[in-house]
Amino acid sequence: MTQTMRIDGGCHCGRIRYEADIDPDVVTVCHCTDCQSLTGTALRVSVVTDVSDLRVMGEPKIYTKLGDNGRKRFQHFCGECGSPLFTSGEGEGADIWGIRWGGIRQRADLVPRRQIWCRSRVPWLGGIDHLPGFAEDETSDA
Repeated sequence: MTQTMRIDGGCHCGRIRYEADIDPDVVTVCHCTDCQSLTGTALRVSVVTDVSDLRVMGEPKIYTKLGDNGRKRFQHFCGECGSPLFTSGEGEGADIWGIRWGGIRQRADLVPRRQIWCRSRVPWLGGIDHLPGFAEDETSDA
């Protein structure tokens, strides 16, 4: 039985907002090199939903990327602040959109359940627990 959770979120500057009904059991970590490049970090977390369960307020810009399978992947982002918002595709599965975890207000409740493209996973990812941790970074305004 699939459970449903209502989420909402948007871009960093607030220009684009959304609401969606999602299954919290389909949160995925992607280690592919495209996600690393598009996020500027080691991985990306997303949750998928049917586009009919997604309501978007505002107009994202779209960057089209050709995937390894030869199909187009559409990267939806805010044209003002650059926040990644969604991914979608064409053909079979075009109605299934990925919502980027960083813009979701309830992200602390969405625990990843699987990882994909693990062959591209950075080798140090599992070995950072020993590093000193701070609640905030007092040296930067990031």
